[in-house]
Amino acid sequence: MESQNIEYKQSWKDDYLKWICGFANAQGGTLYIGIDDNGNVVGIQDAKKLFEDIPNKVVNYIGIVADVDFFQENGKDYIRISVLPSNTPVSYHGKLYYRSGSTLQELNSTAVQNFLMKKTGATWDTQIVKHASLDDIDKSAIDYFLRKGIDNGRLTNEVKNDSLQKILTNLRLMDNDGRLTMAALMLFGKDPQRFCLNARFKIGRFGRTSVTSLSCRKKGSSFARAIPVPADGCLKNSPKKTTTSSKV
Repeated sequence: MESQNIEYKQSWKDDYLKWICGFANAQGGTLYIGIDDNGNVVGIQDAKKLFEDIPNKVVNYIGIVADVDFFQENGKDYIRISVLPSNTPVSYHGKLYYRSGSTLQELNSTAVQNFLMKKTGATWDTQIVKHASLDDIDKSAIDYFLRKGIDNGRLTNEVKNDSLQKILTNLRLMDNDGRLTMAALMLFGKDPQRFCLNARFKIGRFGRTSVTSLSCRKKGSSFARAIPVPADGCLKNSPKKTTTSSKV
């Protein structure tokens, strides 16, 4: 029976390169040509020619190498195509496909972004925001961060002489080409919601028997930044005593 890693086709069509692409982007899998959906060998014509053509098509159109094997059963020919999972995303005619369950999924724009991040090991906060610049960074937030770091003994006084670009690069909030990450804009941006509409700042105040959740979401104000400036602002404007139904 067909499954996450097994697909049966009674004959070959070049369109089935999508399935190979989908297997490579997922957990890998095996595509059988000349077998029906019930797993019965029905045979295929020109099996030997396909045995030679399919590996070349996989390399030329998808850019990976798949193991292609030729078999006979009761005088009927069939082919097995074994696909290993790829460490990097692969596409077919510029589109990404993914094997999910026993179905083939063509990824849309949002799914592509999430898939690429997962496949490359990237996270949301490390994404490069191409249209952002140092003009979008609030220098006062950086100064506050440095001052608190120096006061706590985590930073040396010399760091005050570093350029803004060097500070952000050392914090891994800017790449070697001077491009800002999403984390840089969430932490020190003048207006984080310009780059992420749902940007919010949340903190929790813990008491003896309860926990209070405080949320600040004020566009264009210090409350919009994640840390460290808005924490002071949020706490300053929060009630001294607040209890909720969430017990600790």
